[in-house]
Amino acid sequence: MGIVFKYGDNVDTDVIIPARYLNTSDPEELASHCMEDIDTSFAGSVKSGDIIVGGKNFGCGSSREHAPIAIKAAGCQCVIASSFARIFFRNAINIGLPIVECPEAAEKIENGDEISIDYTTGVVTNKTKNEVYQAAPQPEFLQQLIEQGGLVNYTSAKLVK
Repeated sequence: MGIVFKYGDNVDTDVIIPARYLNTSDPEELASHCMEDIDTSFAGSVKSGDIIVGGKNFGCGSSREHAPIAIKAAGCQCVIASSFARIFFRNAINIGLPIVECPEAAEKIENGDEISIDYTTGVVTNKTKNEVYQAAPQPEFLQQLIEQGGLVNYTSAKLVK
């Protein structure tokens, strides 16, 4: 369960993590600047387990992997959006950041709502509004990849066996 930080359509990687901070790859440093060009209070307010909700085309713009790293390091458990830019989608999976495409949830959930997500069933529950939204369940393989912390860790674990 987490509190929602809601943003609109076309949130690009330049506002998720501004280019002026791309000289570091330290996740904690990136987290301290996450979303600062769209929401100056985000980095100081986000708590572990919170959730970002966006509209259409979340993560558009440049292909920087720093964007999902900053979101994950900030403590967000997931990003829910109507749709994701394909490169952001792939980068999020690669680093183990859960993402959920659910247009109904993205439209109805509001900033500050408390929600939970069941990745196995795809059910997004809005505790604040007592509403349930249905996203596609995540495939078992994807769930395992996320649980391992991303593609590199998943692959390393497979190679060790």
